[in-house]
Amino acid sequence: MSAGPAVSLRSMVAEDIPEVLALEQRLFPHDAWPEQFFHEELAHTQGERATRRYWVCTEPVEDDPLTDERIIGFVGMMCVLPLADVQTIAVAPEAQGRGLGTTMLHLVVDTARDLGAEQVLLEVRSDNDGAQGLYRREGFTHIHTRRRYYPDGADALIMQKPLTDLDAPTSASRLR
Repeated sequence: MSAGPAVSLRSMVAEDIPEVLALEQRLFPHDAWPEQFFHEELAHTQGERATRRYWVCTEPVEDDPLTDERIIGFVGMMCVLPLADVQTIAVAPEAQGRGLGTTMLHLVVDTARDLGAEQVLLEVRSDNDGAQGLYRREGFTHIHTRRRYYPDGADALIMQKPLTDLDAPTSASRLR
C-alpha cells in the first residue's frame, strides 16, 4: 500500500456490517448484497469447518468522536478445496489508487494457497475495466462468460488464477 494514512487489514465482524453495507450499496448500486447475506456469510467464518474468510481494510479517523477508524475496503473468499473463490472485493472511491485492492487480493490468494487451494476463481462485471485490469496484472485469466449474470443484465467474466500446475498428474489421475 502506498503512502497516506496508515491502513490496516483485520477480520470482518458482525459490527462492521452496517458500514460495509453502506459501502457496498455505494459501489454496487445495481447488484449490492442485502444485509442478511453478509450475516450469513460471516456465519460460515466460524468453527473447524469454516469455508469463508472476510476482512476489512480500515484507516484511522481523527475527526469523529464516535469511532477511531473507518472502513475503506473489504474482501471475502470462500474456500472449498480444491477451489477458492473471491466472493467480493471493494475499495471506497476516495481510497482507490493506493494499492488497497491489490493488497486485499494478495491476502485472498495467499490465504487460499495456505489452505491448499489449487486455483482461485472470481466473477467480475464485463463493464468493470479497472477490476479486470487488476486481476490480469495479478495473473488471472478470463475462462468463461456468464451472459446476463447481474440483475441489470450485465455479463460476468469468470477469471481463474492457478496456484498449482493444474495439468500435473494427481493420485486420482493415476487410477485411470
